[in-house]
Amino acid sequence: MAHTAIFDIGKTNKKFFLFDEQFKEAYRSYTRLEESQDEDGFPCENLEQLADWMQATFREACARPEFDIQRLNFSTYGASFVHLDNKGKPVTPLYNYLKPFPEELLAEFLELYGPADEWATQTASPVMGMLNSGLQLYWIKHRRPDVFKRIHRSLHLPQYCSYLFTGKFASEYTSIGCHTGLWNFREKDYHRWAYQEDIGRRLPPIYPTTAAFEINFEGKPIKAGVGIHDSSSALLPYIIANAEPFLLLSTGTWSITLNPYSQENLSVQDLQRDCLNYLRVDGLPVRAARLFLGNEYKIWIKKLADHFQRPIESHRQVKPDLEMLAHLERITEPVFQWESINMPGQAKKAGGQTNLRIFSSYEEAYHQLIRELAELQVATLHLARGNTDIKRIFIDGGFVDNELFLILLAKSLKECELIKTEAPLGSALGAAMAVYNRALEPDFLLKNFSLQKQKTVHQ
Repeated sequence: MAHTAIFDIGKTNKKFFLFDEQFKEAYRSYTRLEESQDEDGFPCENLEQLADWMQATFREACARPEFDIQRLNFSTYGASFVHLDNKGKPVTPLYNYLKPFPEELLAEFLELYGPADEWATQTASPVMGMLNSGLQLYWIKHRRPDVFKRIHRSLHLPQYCSYLFTGKFASEYTSIGCHTGLWNFREKDYHRWAYQEDIGRRLPPIYPTTAAFEINFEGKPIKAGVGIHDSSSALLPYIIANAEPFLLLSTGTWSITLNPYSQENLSVQDLQRDCLNYLRVDGLPVRAARLFLGNEYKIWIKKLADHFQRPIESHRQVKPDLEMLAHLERITEPVFQWESINMPGQAKKAGGQTNLRIFSSYEEAYHQLIRELAELQVATLHLARGNTDIKRIFIDGGFVDNELFLILLAKSLKECELIKTEAPLGSALGAAMAVYNRALEPDFLLKNFSLQKQKTVHQ
């Protein structure tokens, strides 16, 4: 049986997968690599160790007789560039996207190419410093000019991983569209600042995300993909297997709602509400809205446990109580003052406190907490949906196990079919599908990957 090999490179875990022809996982391994430091002492990816691990891992997998590896692809985190000289060697560290960006340099940039709101709407990228990976190149040019002159090609991290095996320089849409600040979404081309700063010519030709190069790895012919940004990769299986528009709600510390069918331009207000655009594999926009859902949930689980003198894990035993929910409808104003969520237009009350004494029990307070978090999530879903006509919502991640949360979502989204997956399909699967590049039958995911339709429960 033929297998597809995938490197799934996260900031912490570096994973390697093999999938069979039905996209079932046949093998996995992972490692953690020690971080290095850049010239300023800031932590960064150790490129040499990463390359050595990838080559050794793939060589070992190819040597195993039970696997017939015919395809290879790469999924990695975004907002990261590897800059190569004319011999294909890195000339800088892989700068961490959390590295502070000089405020005076950002002000200089926006003076030339702003104002900020206009630049952000054109590039669908909130101004985020190094997280706008295009600005990393601007920083190198103006703070490390000698290094900038040595850069022959700048590769997004997924394409650098591909380059390690193919020797090919490539760009592709999902990495370009990862809030880089490089792409003008309205003109469907690099923003003028990239050309004016002599950055455009250092960016390789754009290949389809489904493109693959024929390589020979130690005598074995293999098709190697160009790589894909991990968030876009996680979305891809749903796009391939669905003929009708949908939203994907990926829950966790951050809850991110992805709409790959929106044709709307982002407004300044959208960007201020944490809504931005990515790019699909075909270069079309993906409207994305995020909410610090899991982080806020974690904060309040501890606060509720402390207030009601209950074990921290008590939330796992709370079952949905429809009578309690009906009784809580007497509360028409928010009770909880969020610690980490800022909602535009909903400023925190001066000296605002959350009064947990109004609740008669831990369970009642927990029901109200989930009720209010679900309301925020519904608002974020609507923000991501915009004007797109959508009737199906997929939900994956940590909150698929929270029955109360799902009941409240389904109640507020009666016009939509809510489908949960017990385990996230993940960016590795999307990368495998990208390099395989074959059509799937309708409802392929429902039939093969433990997805379940969430029923609406009426009170």
